[in-house]
Amino acid sequence: MASKKKQADVPMETSATIAKQMEEFLARGGQIEQIDQGVSGQTNFKGSRHITLGNSKPKA
Repeated sequence: MASKKKQADVPMETSATIAKQMEEFLARGGQIEQIDQGVSGQTNFKGSRHITLGNSKPKA
């Protein structure tokens, strides 16, 4: 049962750590940029990204 309690504490520590880091970042003059929903940071890649799994070869 102790492992369940330990797992429950981890997200709270993580949230507190993120909040502290964000406060420090803003205190140093950092700015947070709001990005519109649906915008991706990935650039467009040329070519197909499809992969083939297995050893099957095309039949002639």
